[in-house]
Amino acid sequence: MEFKGMMGGLYKISEWIMRLAVINILWIICSIPFFYIMLVVFLVPEASTGVSQADFLKQGLMLLAAIAPFTFIPATTAMFSVARKWVTGDEDVPLLKTFFRSYKQNYLQSMLGGLIFVILGIILYVNVQYYGTTLKSLSFLVYLFIVLFVFLIAAFFNFLSIVVHFHMKMLQIIKNSILLTLGNPIQSIGILAVNGILLYLSYSIGHGFIFVFFTGSLMAIATFWQFHRNLQKIQTKFEKNNAEKEKLAESSEETKS
Repeated sequence: MEFKGMMGGLYKISEWIMRLAVINILWIICSIPFFYIMLVVFLVPEASTGVSQADFLKQGLMLLAAIAPFTFIPATTAMFSVARKWVTGDEDVPLLKTFFRSYKQNYLQSMLGGLIFVILGIILYVNVQYYGTTLKSLSFLVYLFIVLFVFLIAAFFNFLSIVVHFHMKMLQIIKNSILLTLGNPIQSIGILAVNGILLYLSYSIGHGFIFVFFTGSLMAIATFWQFHRNLQKIQTKFEKNNAEKEKLAESSEETKS
């Protein structure tokens, strides 16, 4: 039964709300250890931990970094796989089947790639701490490592999109995610800006409700949409260059004849 007019619009909106909520909840469920530790780190009062808030925060962040490649990142990849289907026009894709099939198929690459990005992030963090506290005479390097850390986050978003969109080996995925981030900094900044706005709105307005039901799936759609749009531009430019080369080759052959 197909609704038309205002009823059809309301039905379409409710359908998308359901889709976004289902995928977001699946993402959280498959990342329960990660989100549980995150809640403990940011919500437990300082007095109940027995250590300073700074030390407790550092320990919590290191634990989150250690567990993310095995839970959070594979679940995020599965969510991106569903978002890819939506962005490329397959709106009626079976949600549970697509999510868990992607989770299983991409788990190894997601885990290994996640480990690489986590290790790189830890290296940058250690350098920021070292040059910001121990070698204060070289504290200007802190800003460089902060920029590299932001770049790493943008590359990680591209990594997630590439994993679900292409069949590549791990080193190719990492290399292409870095090259894509470097090659189009405006798109990379756009991805970070949009996701930052979504996180801010979910924190300031939703008070947890928006995050539980919508934030992750909205971020996945926004990220993959920008990635897919950038990819189409690159492909169009590539095809245009090839067409121009063919025209030049044809004109040179005509000149010779």
